[in-house]
Amino acid sequence: MVDDRLQDSVRIAQLLASEISGDAGRLRDLQVTDADPDVEPTLDGALAYRIVRVREADAADAADGPERREPALDADEESVTADAIDDATTIAEAFVQPDRVRLEFRVGVDAVAEAAEAADLRARPKAVRPPRTIVFLEDGAAVKRVLPALDAASESD
Repeated sequence: MVDDRLQDSVRIAQLLASEISGDAGRLRDLQVTDADPDVEPTLDGALAYRIVRVREADAADAADGPERREPALDADEESVTADAIDDATTIAEAFVQPDRVRLEFRVGVDAVAEAAEAADLRARPKAVRPPRTIVFLEDGAAVKRVLPALDAASESD
């Protein structure tokens, strides 16, 4: 059994971003935006990045087959342009705290809560308008377990 567990919140957030960016399957419509490569954990949670669902290609384009739509990058290729953000829906925001990553889901909050609880992740509602679901990632192993919750949010309207 492994005695060492990854508990560095910044590294956990980076692992999750890599999972999202590299998934050509069920999470292919999700993108990481507004990433802060120099983020430092805070007690309240510092915004590391947003996870957005990029608008699907037009039905006419779908006839050519499934494609992964990449958001347009600016000249420096470091951030997503405003046009791409206009075409996207924010699914969740990732915040780093000293001992964990906090994901605040904005869509599919009930489905996300069910998926997170089924994966043995700590989840709770956030009483704001519109409501949100918060899921906590306390170690590196939680990154794989949160993927069904991201999938549930991605598929919600």
